[in-house]
Amino acid sequence: MPAKFELIAPCFFGCEATAKFELTRIGAENIRVGDGRLTFAGGPEMIAAANLNLRTVERVMLLLNTYPASTFDELFDGVYSIPWEELLPADAAFPVTGSSLNSQLTSVPACQSIIKKAVVKRLMNKHHTSVLPETGAEYKIRFMLRKNVCEIMLDTTGEGLHKRGYRTLTSKAPITETLAAALIMLTPWKSDRILVDPFCGSGTFPIEAAMMAANIAPGMNREFTAEQWENLIPKKEWYMAIEEANDNICMDIETDIQGFDIDENVIKIARQNACNAGVDKLIHFQARDVRQLSHAKKYGFVITNPPYGERLEEKEALPALYTALGEQFAKLDSWSAYVITSYTDIEKYFGRKADKNRKIYNGMLKTYFYSFLGPKPPKKNV
Repeated sequence: MPAKFELIAPCFFGCEATAKFELTRIGAENIRVGDGRLTFAGGPEMIAAANLNLRTVERVMLLLNTYPASTFDELFDGVYSIPWEELLPADAAFPVTGSSLNSQLTSVPACQSIIKKAVVKRLMNKHHTSVLPETGAEYKIRFMLRKNVCEIMLDTTGEGLHKRGYRTLTSKAPITETLAAALIMLTPWKSDRILVDPFCGSGTFPIEAAMMAANIAPGMNREFTAEQWENLIPKKEWYMAIEEANDNICMDIETDIQGFDIDENVIKIARQNACNAGVDKLIHFQARDVRQLSHAKKYGFVITNPPYGERLEEKEALPALYTALGEQFAKLDSWSAYVITSYTDIEKYFGRKADKNRKIYNGMLKTYFYSFLGPKPPKKNV
């Protein structure tokens, strides 16, 4: 196998800039930005570092081949040409998943079957065996057909990177951990500034902010599929990545991160999740109505994911809700607010026009991230 792999990291549409910043910071090479994804290069140590440290991408995939495929024969040949015997041990389990969009080959199950057949044939030929037990480590094969071009990849992550391991309990309509982290990074918030989420739900925004403040790698409390790939990624790469991440944690910091929600039971969930993430000491959670949103200090941030009213009976409550948020925010001297919502009348009821908004697809739902900017704080004398 090559010393450097070609890697792909999908992210939320509209959040590519934060993912690029993160990849640059961990030393990824040859970063290219596409719509909702980044391509980059790195060795085995990069696969470990990316899975462990990236906050804003969904998974890390190893790209094996990109080729035109309008027929099942072309699909088969492109898969068969990959040196699977160098990638997969003879006992490897290799399930196939994928998708097809705007392509001649529309049946995903049929494509899965052809790809599986090609891998089986190549492995049997090269490993000189007629039996592939699939009892060993899992190497999940993913394919993506777009406009008759096929990408074949190995998924190094397993469960999506938004599964940090701390959120065992959720409130309704939670925001994913990866999206919350990306949205925080799209603001100028830093750990020495105030952050308040008045609709905190299960605590995702405050917890992600606290993990950033303490420099806790998001993948510290979970496992990754590629940890079992000892033929491709030596165990020492994972140990070294974890050791470095541990060394970087700094819990000895002062923060002012607060999460409020009107529901006492939801606040209990948020506290438990923060405890699981190891940041409960850095966050103040409280059952509080948005109409009680206040803070004595200046230059803080409201970053929040209020209800969107996806259900009809909830929609009627939105004007009063967004009016209350806008009125309380107006009393916060010199603060900035960042709100993600699909509710199109937000500016009308919030009471001012956003300084900017950014379109972000939260799954299939089109939302906007509205920025209501306050003044910058005066520069500190160094």
